[in-house]
Amino acid sequence: MPELAPSKKGYRPLLAVVLAVVITLAIALFRHELARFSRYGYPGVFIVSLLGNATVILPAPSLAVVFGMGGVLNPLLVGLVAGVGEALGELTGYLAGYGGRAVIEDREMYSRLEGWMRRRGSATIFVLSVIPNPIFDLAGIAAGVLRFPLQRFLLSCWVGKTLKTTAFAFAGAQFINVIERFLGG
Repeated sequence: MPELAPSKKGYRPLLAVVLAVVITLAIALFRHELARFSRYGYPGVFIVSLLGNATVILPAPSLAVVFGMGGVLNPLLVGLVAGVGEALGELTGYLAGYGGRAVIEDREMYSRLEGWMRRRGSATIFVLSVIPNPIFDLAGIAAGVLRFPLQRFLLSCWVGKTLKTTAFAFAGAQFINVIERFLGG
């Protein structure tokens, strides 16, 4: 009887959950140190969001910073600044596709996204940017390959990313408030 071992992809969801829990606990435990990061303020949030989304395919924890900074700065402004940074960071995927230099591992998913982009480009970019997911980079690449208008790409991406980051910033603010009450601070 063959041995049943999970594939490498089988561990990814578990790893993502563990990473989310570790990040959440770290934010709670180091909330005072996180407050020190606020000296970089909104420009720091912008840079982290920009760089965190400029990586194509590789995940970066920029949403953890948005979540945490929402607890020490104005969460609405954190969400707005992070949304701009994330949208501009996503230009790397768009440009990779536009330049035809992108290497696509998951061709089936890419083909599906390309079809969505052909039929409903702005809606595809908006929906995929408003929810945290690992396939947005493929949509950005497809937008570039298809020469989707850059202004429409940025607008759809910015609106979705701003809604997402604002929600994370407000969640972070609420989380910090709950933790402070729990810890008696």
